[in-house]
Amino acid sequence: MSADPRAGGRARRPRAVRLGPRSVAALVLVGAVGVAAFGWPFLAPPESQISAHAQDAPWLFAGLLVLLVAVVSATISESGLGPKAVAMLGVLAATGAALRPVGAGTAGIEPMFFLLVLSGRVLGPGFGFVLGSVTMFASALLTGGVGPWMPFQMLAMGWFTMGAGLLPGAARVPAARLPGAAGRLRELGEPLLLAVYGFLAAFAYGTIMNLAGWPFMGGLASGIAFDPHAAVPANLARFLAYCVATSLGWDLGRAVVTALLTLTLGPAVLRALRRATRRAAFETPVTFEGPGSVPEGGAADARRHDETVER
Repeated sequence: MSADPRAGGRARRPRAVRLGPRSVAALVLVGAVGVAAFGWPFLAPPESQISAHAQDAPWLFAGLLVLLVAVVSATISESGLGPKAVAMLGVLAATGAALRPVGAGTAGIEPMFFLLVLSGRVLGPGFGFVLGSVTMFASALLTGGVGPWMPFQMLAMGWFTMGAGLLPGAARVPAARLPGAAGRLRELGEPLLLAVYGFLAAFAYGTIMNLAGWPFMGGLASGIAFDPHAAVPANLARFLAYCVATSLGWDLGRAVVTALLTLTLGPAVLRALRRATRRAAFETPVTFEGPGSVPEGGAADARRHDETVER
């Protein structure tokens, strides 16, 4: 007889990837390298020799980030990325990659972001980080956007999706099983929370990606370009001016589209993702048994359980 998921008063939230100590350590490591890769203009003092190798930095950081993302993916795989999780990862990554070109080049309209927010929320931060990175890699191959900036995009998108899984109040009991008023309140409140997160995180993604190219623009725009001899506050003011002048409109379009899609399509997509997650039963090992090995009434009980949850 299978254990009641409500045992102990609360159902355990299903996870496609359970983060163990090694996975957390790898994520912290890649995060630290990512902070150094993006923020070195503000971390290195003016007298540092790093600026003398500015043209080499994108390639050096790109190679290092690719290796670290591969290490993180392998570590998370060791902690439980089974065949069912791999299948869902492939489906969601392919869907996100296909959504990216839909509005590319038009005022920052990128519907991929809302799907990644919802996926990270349902499937957790570990799966979210892998999904964000893999989706950006696949979309770069699809759109021909492969270059030294790609690992930066993979890391930033991994953070973006992982953040949705770290938001407070993650559902442990499906809304359909809560009392009427509580269920309706949660169904309305959760998309609003995710819409606010998606709006702010879309701006943060654009700002972080500006850091990948801003230090290397040279004297093309002296008033907003990185000055290796200036102090940190001066360069910070230049960077903010650069963001306002070059990407504010694009980032605003991305943020608005992400928030609107999350509010309008979010409840239906969340229900579909949670239903798929329940039926996938990621933490249940896959076994192959002969005919007649299923206990009598087991399949009927499982069907009745699914029907009850969906109602």
